[in-house]
Amino acid sequence: MKPSPDTALQHPLVGQRVDLIDSPALVVDLDAMERNITRMADFARKHQVQWRPHANAHRSAELALQMQRAGAVGACVQKIAEAEVLAAGGVRDITLTNQVVAYPKLLRVARLAARLQAQGGRLALAVDSPEGITRLAEAMAQAAPQTRIDVLVEIDVGHWRCGVPPGEPALALAQAVARLTQLRFAGLQAFQGRAQHMRSAAQRRSVATACVQSVRATCERIQAAGLGVPLVTGGGTGTLVHEAASGVYGELQAGTFLFMDADYARNEREPAQPAFEHALYVKTQVISRQGERAVCDAGHTSHAIDAGVPWVAHLPEGQGLAYHSAGDEHGILTAETDETPLPTIGSMLWLVPSHCDPTVNLHDTLIGVRGGLVRGVVERIIAVDARGALS
Repeated sequence: MKPSPDTALQHPLVGQRVDLIDSPALVVDLDAMERNITRMADFARKHQVQWRPHANAHRSAELALQMQRAGAVGACVQKIAEAEVLAAGGVRDITLTNQVVAYPKLLRVARLAARLQAQGGRLALAVDSPEGITRLAEAMAQAAPQTRIDVLVEIDVGHWRCGVPPGEPALALAQAVARLTQLRFAGLQAFQGRAQHMRSAAQRRSVATACVQSVRATCERIQAAGLGVPLVTGGGTGTLVHEAASGVYGELQAGTFLFMDADYARNEREPAQPAFEHALYVKTQVISRQGERAVCDAGHTSHAIDAGVPWVAHLPEGQGLAYHSAGDEHGILTAETDETPLPTIGSMLWLVPSHCDPTVNLHDTLIGVRGGLVRGVVERIIAVDARGALS
């Protein structure tokens, strides 16, 4: 059961030393996380763009609100269930950056849009088909007839997932939205997900430039037809420098910057990108030593492996300990050099997850530590409110 905010404040770990955290556990270095938030806020302010962090990275209303206090305009989600959970936690400005076509879910979209509007907030939704537009309008007319919902036409800028082609197909959808009284054309959703994890800065720059050109041409085509384009939203932690400098994007959706997982750390950094730090760790303990391997208690149930295995923190990759998958509840550690000693039984280690989003979804709580991972103290327990919010 997830702790309520009041229960989290009374958690027996709060005020305890970091070495008393049991393992495996998902731990947030609050100092590093807050430096990441400050750097992102400063970056957005400098480039005069909004930032709307994607909540997939943290799935927590508490963290979404903390970023709003620092200047974020709201949050992004991928599922209506996530939006409902964040709204229940006090988040009032939410963009659902995905397609919703099932009628029961669209009724939930309509009811949440009405509820947020009554509270002075808003819900926006991406569309990429005439069917999606028609179904959304019908659901709004049935469940929230007094509410207009903001609609973003999603264009495919090379992610090869959702989205219509740029240009004329996007214009046709924008016009279809504008004709329906229940809907309001709010701009374009344009996310280049494939570019986020291209290792070379030059390659990311090239792909992002092509993306911006497609978005700009689409905006010009829509404007030439007599429709305004209030906003272009998209971008991620790997390409935010280019979206911010484009003059086309008005909003950044980067989310992983908050924690910085091991996969993003493998990217060559753009000089203009803020120096985001690792802030999310899996604490693990060595429970066995067998020959040339040590075995720890953090396996697949404590961290995702879709982007590879985690790093052992504070030891440069290739110069310390290597982590190897060993099943649901175990990990194997081996020395990468002859000079690296294996940790002893009982040793506590810190792993940097390869992909923070699905890793967070494996845990009910994040343990927030102040003062570092060596001598720090548990300051707060953060509920992962939207864990398992998949519908």
